[in-house]
Amino acid sequence: MKQKLALSVLGGIGAALGGLALAGHYFYKTAVSNNEKDFLEVVNYEQISPDDPWAEEKRWYSQVEREITEITSTDGLKINGIYIPAPKATNKVALIAHGYNGSLRDMAPFAKLFHDLKFNILVADARGHGTSDGNYIGFGWHERMDYLQWINQVIDKYGENCEIVLFGISMGGATVLNVSGEVLPEQVKAIVEDCGFSSVEEEITYQLKTMYKLPKFPLVQITSLITKLKAGYWFEEASSLEQVKKNQTPTLFIHGEDDDFVPTSMVYDLYEANASPKELYIVPGAKHAYAYVMNKDKYRHVVSTFLKKYISVDTQV
Repeated sequence: MKQKLALSVLGGIGAALGGLALAGHYFYKTAVSNNEKDFLEVVNYEQISPDDPWAEEKRWYSQVEREITEITSTDGLKINGIYIPAPKATNKVALIAHGYNGSLRDMAPFAKLFHDLKFNILVADARGHGTSDGNYIGFGWHERMDYLQWINQVIDKYGENCEIVLFGISMGGATVLNVSGEVLPEQVKAIVEDCGFSSVEEEITYQLKTMYKLPKFPLVQITSLITKLKAGYWFEEASSLEQVKKNQTPTLFIHGEDDDFVPTSMVYDLYEANASPKELYIVPGAKHAYAYVMNKDKYRHVVSTFLKKYISVDTQV
């Protein structure tokens, strides 16, 4: 009887562990693997509707001069990007990071914004996105090391006297904040982040709760373990919140007041933890990644006014 009971208990434990492992693999595939995400809105860059808020930016992007470039990451991945030259010769460069499950072309509105401010532009497909190699999403953690390589390439291309601004939106915002905690060359003058999350663990926990009504434990921990085995990082180590505590670069934090994908509370945590000169711009009524489109003129004014404190900016479009 005792033996049967023990076997029954062990069987139940085994079944429970097996179920949790399957759930962890499901959430890894859903969140971290670079497959299609049916829960995300996709912007169609091939069509321009009459009421398209990005119509001007899409037309500009389709026609603008560009130069294809690439790096090879420290783990052997080919990462692709493009340079867009400034309207006139300058050593100012904006390095732009796109969001989760996106690609470099999604950054057309922000590339045009910085182009109008007379910057050269470098925008890249993150690992596992667009035309770049990789089979997982690093949520800006492994990408931070790729962007250190991009920064070095920019310095090689534009010279030791170049001035670099890092800009990122959503996961790209987390990416540039993760970069901020590394030792950066003096050419990096400022960072602008829009709706980045405070950590992968907190963002996954939030999505698990809002999308699936599930608690953090034990699924976040199990999915984090699977991510470590498959992609090489733990959720808890991928923390922009910890990185900004080491930040020495002036940083502008932007977030939509009504963001329900990366909760607005995260930007307050990031802002408070950030160690460098900093400013905060909360956009009333803006959902996730919609701060710019809510009021383009105001957004552009806030960004250019901030940058003028650390780099020469031409605001004449």
